[in-house]
Amino acid sequence: MRVSRSAWREEPSLRVDVIYFDAGGGHRASATALKSASEQQHRPWQMRLVNLRDVLEPADVIRRVTGIRVEDLYNLLLKSGFTVGTGPMLRIVQTLIRILHPRLVRHLARYWEESEPDLVVSMVPNFNRAIFEGLRAADISHGRPETPLVTILTDLADCPPHFWIERQDQYLVCATATAVEQAISMGHPPRRVFRTSGMIVRPEFYRPMELIRADERRRLGLDPQLPTGIVMFGSFGSRRMIDIARRIAAAGLKTQLIFVCGHNDALRRRIQETHLPFASHCVGFTREIPFYMHLADFFIGKPGPGSISEALVMGLPVIVERNARTMVQERFNTDWIVQNQLGLVLHSFREIAGAAAKMLDPEQLGRFRSRVRALDNRAAFEIPDILQELISHREFPSAAFSRDTGAAQLVPSFG
Repeated sequence: MRVSRSAWREEPSLRVDVIYFDAGGGHRASATALKSASEQQHRPWQMRLVNLRDVLEPADVIRRVTGIRVEDLYNLLLKSGFTVGTGPMLRIVQTLIRILHPRLVRHLARYWEESEPDLVVSMVPNFNRAIFEGLRAADISHGRPETPLVTILTDLADCPPHFWIERQDQYLVCATATAVEQAISMGHPPRRVFRTSGMIVRPEFYRPMELIRADERRRLGLDPQLPTGIVMFGSFGSRRMIDIARRIAAAGLKTQLIFVCGHNDALRRRIQETHLPFASHCVGFTREIPFYMHLADFFIGKPGPGSISEALVMGLPVIVERNARTMVQERFNTDWIVQNQLGLVLHSFREIAGAAAKMLDPEQLGRFRSRVRALDNRAAFEIPDILQELISHREFPSAAFSRDTGAAQLVPSFG
């Protein structure tokens, strides 16, 4: 027997659906971070993580035609390092999603007709129009009040446009002033656009570590006193990590590196077999990223919003690359790093030796660290407060949606 939402609201626990998918891994990580932070704060919610792929599997015409899921193709590109064409590929994917839109909406509506959540949180791009319309269709078919939709951007901006933000009556959670301004300019009322102090990362990155850093470095075969970089390129690593190691070796820099290769075992073995003149430690896929970042002084990698946000929470200035291979949705991140003086953006990792040398200069490293500390990203603990504010309003009043909405009152912090 179906239980009405009004009956659920009499219970101490309300139902929150958090939508994610596995394109790149960062969306699942953000969803897990939100659930973990909410549980740590003892929020009286039934928070369910919902993989969008599982809901839309019957509608996956793209897979039937190409033989591969979109998220699998995305992950394959990441693993191979072939990311030059991500701009055109993204436009093709968005076109396919628009073609399939009516079918996607039907599947989503059927799903929410059965589950009847009190609040839906989206942590995925490209599908937010379909999610919104599917949710509204389910509400209408059951004659129930509108279920609020909250989209939490897990990128620092909506790049390209309509990647995250759509013109529809919903709430948005943004990590930067730029994303807030994009939402306002699209017509979202300021009271429906929430600014956090950064992008959500797992609560584990905030936990104090009861360890002696010098002893842990020594245990891993590293010099306890030497400046240390951590090299990361997402869940599948990158062959560029080998080139980075060789260029730093050729420059004779007094540093050492921790390589995190993810699921790429072949890359991990190859780095381990490379004869480097400096101490290093190489690890495959691990859930102990906070531990390894705690042992480091700076970060080297791709400008993914998750990895750079994790590094910055851990106090690490960053060195990243921006060129034709940089995925279009990550290019704003490099501008944000430069604008806020949080590290160095290179045209190519062929310049890594010079960039690493700057991180080894105590004065320059100190300036970067000061800027990083000023961020004070607490988004993982701020977002449950935002959701609680929405949940506490039982009527969820509708807001007018207008192109003429004024500018948001922004938090006086980083853009």
